[in-house]
Amino acid sequence: MNKKHVAAYAAVAAMFGVMGALVAINKKDPQPHTTAYAPTGGKPHTAVQQLFAQSLNDLEGKPQALAQWQGKPLLVNFWATWCAPCVQEMPELSALAGEDGGKRFNVIGIGIDSPSNMAEFAAKLKIAYPLYVGGMGGTELSRGFGNTAGGLPYTVLIGADGQVRKTYLGKLKFDELRADLAKLNG
Repeated sequence: MNKKHVAAYAAVAAMFGVMGALVAINKKDPQPHTTAYAPTGGKPHTAVQQLFAQSLNDLEGKPQALAQWQGKPLLVNFWATWCAPCVQEMPELSALAGEDGGKRFNVIGIGIDSPSNMAEFAAKLKIAYPLYVGGMGGTELSRGFGNTAGGLPYTVLIGADGQVRKTYLGKLKFDELRADLAKLNG
């Protein structure tokens, strides 16, 4: 290969590097998106009924009926170990769940991931709320709550009456979440 080819390849590589840097500089993190829901006339939301009809394995591989959470305010967090915003929000979500201890609301996590990845992650971070293995079926569950793109993290706030109160796509804003939880409990 002659020096002209090497110089041309180097120029093309440099051009791609500059373009990549410009894209990275101008790229903004997607803003979290929340959606409030109108009540459905006292009946539980269809997606909530589907959620409570599920039995998912916990991190020990034991099937757990999600109906155990029925009748209680519930925050359902769909997440994965490979999702950076999920990993960033989980310690604060765990602290929030630990502060309340299930007195006013409960938190569960449904992982769109392998059981071994989830167990290793949960042990490392000492997550204070129950985690269930949803696999790809977890993505379908989240779609029922309006997560049409299947984005993560995706969090759903469900009232004790089975009504979806709000959904959150993207990393949680905890001041907003705390205000929503306070409204939920009057």
